Amino acid sequence: MNTEMQVNASWLPPEVSRAGGWAADNATAGVSSLEPALEAAPPLMVNPWDIVLCTSGTLIACENAIVVLIILHNPGLRAPMFLLIGSLALADLLAGLGLVVNFIFAYLLQSDSAKLVTVGLVVASFSASVCSLLAITIDRYLSLYYALTYNSERTVTFTYVMLVVLWGVSVCLGLLPVTGVNCLRDESTCSIIRPLTKNNVAVLSVSFLLLFGMMLQLYVQICKIVMRHAHQIALQHHFLATSHYVTTRKGVSTLAIILGTFAACWMPLTLYSLIADYSYPSIYTYATLVPATYNSIINPVIYAFRNQEIQKALWLICCGCVPASVSQRARSPSDV
Repeated sequence: MNTEMQVNASWLPPEVSRAGGWAADNATAGVSSLEPALEAAPPLMVNPWDIVLCTSGTLIACENAIVVLIILHNPGLRAPMFLLIGSLALADLLAGLGLVVNFIFAYLLQSDSAKLVTVGLVVASFSASVCSLLAITIDRYLSLYYALTYNSERTVTFTYVMLVVLWGVSVCLGLLPVTGVNCLRDESTCSIIRPLTKNNVAVLSVSFLLLFGMMLQLYVQICKIVMRHAHQIALQHHFLATSHYVTTRKGVSTLAIILGTFAACWMPLTLYSLIADYSYPSIYTYATLVPATYNSIINPVIYAFRNQEIQKALWLICCGCVPASVSQRARSPSDV
């Protein structure tokens, strides 16, 4: 008995999707050794990993659409901080839609042109998401370091400049596959994600490591400023020992959660893409790609729904009122 398991791995070159990650040859050999009385398993037409990515994309799109609608619906959320949070939510929203559209096109349309467009959309969206995280980090640092002059027209102008630059760079990165920087003509140049070339993915990975290094440095400086502010507030209120310790611990914990989550989601894919190519098993690609998408699920929780003003707007939209526990909560130096 000789059977072959066919799996459409939409993110990989055709020959890899047939043999790499799902070990079709091994599966064939294993089935051949069974008793003739056993029937072969039905062919697997849809890659379960693609279903996971599509499900993640749907959740990402729905969750971030709520944030975008809240910011658009509330005219009071027009400060630089909310513009950057809106940029992050919009980028993650487009990334989620890109994952869903890629799944649909991979199994229904199956066109190289559609593949280039959808992968380009995913690359541009995730690039804008990561760049928006860096922009939010820069904005938080400036709001603490230049606390007296932060709420000025200069800050608003600088925010718009950051948004234009980050979206311009992200769109350019997303257009690279469409404009010819792809591996459709030469499968040997494919990276772990088709149709991106190995050089293209290497540039994206190195850029991510540089951005992560910048975020790490900025958050270290933010942590120092938060500790200094907490110390000054504690001295003014004459309860240094308890308040300073609690506030500092909360600030450090918040920063650790932000950086730890970001690194845990993106670092596996980044490091793997630097050492692997199209010939590596596809299961490793999916195992590192799926956690990267989870960052876009977590972002609204960390950056949007923890914000007091967005919480108020969400309560007003959903219930028409704001609970006293939300409206009366004071902001502390640890709320970074």
